Amino acid sequence: MSAKCCILIIMFKVEKEEMVNKTFRLPLNLVERLYTVAQNKGVSLNNLVRQCCEYALDNLDTSEK
Repeated sequence: MSAKCCILIIMFKVEKEEMVNKTFRLPLNLVERLYTVAQNKGVSLNNLVRQCCEYALDNLDTSEK
């Protein structure tokens, strides 16, 4: 019996997420807290705010009141 060898090559595809610029007004103390966390975690402030918003929306209580 001959052994068959299969090689699967998965090509790396660079994807770019579409971004949009928006301006939001936030309390100074909140921005300072966000900035501190971003620095401590080694991410950009923009990246941290995006992650916080996604987390909040993904865990939003949608039950009716």
